[in-house]
Amino acid sequence: MTVEWSIQELAQSAGTTSRTLRHYDQVGLLEPSRVGRNGYRYYDETGLLRLQRILLLRELGLGLAEIARVLDGQRDGAVALRTHLRLLERERERIGRQITSVRTTLRKLEGGEQIMADEVFEGFDHTRYEAEVTERWGREAYQRSDRWWRSLGEAEKQDFMQRQLDIAADFGRAHAAGAPVDGDEVQAITQRHHEWLSLSGNPVHRDYFLNLAEMYVADPRFTANYDQHGAGTAVFIRDAMKVYAERHLAG
Repeated sequence: MTVEWSIQELAQSAGTTSRTLRHYDQVGLLEPSRVGRNGYRYYDETGLLRLQRILLLRELGLGLAEIARVLDGQRDGAVALRTHLRLLERERERIGRQITSVRTTLRKLEGGEQIMADEVFEGFDHTRYEAEVTERWGREAYQRSDRWWRSLGEAEKQDFMQRQLDIAADFGRAHAAGAPVDGDEVQAITQRHHEWLSLSGNPVHRDYFLNLAEMYVADPRFTANYDQHGAGTAVFIRDAMKVYAERHLAG
């Protein structure tokens, strides 16, 4: 007898939602094994394993279109899982380096020591977010940024990352001091932030800047990065960026 799971059961087991599974069906990524007379979707073991692969690839930062291409090229389930296992092991190693990096940063912040860019960004890989950047801003934007990054020497890369650290720290100090987001001090920091973003060669227009500002609050990766300078710093930066965009950037 074939084992099946209803859409609600599968969603609950996978820690996702029925709405997400229906969306995966609509885009052709995960079709149910059958649809009952009542309109309910049911999934067999093949669907369960395919969903596992989808969620694994999502956690690795791939967009839905890229996931579809990967799955279309992996018909053998065991081979696919071995590939995922290697990716996860590689990701575990990278996360381990990030943990060490954060611990070093925290120790230095608490001890008043000088923070070095190469220590802070150990374990970070800009190419990991290729699919995400492409999905949000287009393939050309990613390729332009990637070409620029690869053209830099190590000293230039360290300088670029250190500038970001300095800007984030200045935002944190301004926030802690109660400076208004529309004041001259905070807007000067925001201008430096806009100039820093522009270094990659991509035009930082108003919509891009505002979208990025919202990501600083909506995406926990950004929020955690900025809120290490004080709780609420990410929101503070977003609000400052909104003011700057309204005053200085065209649509």
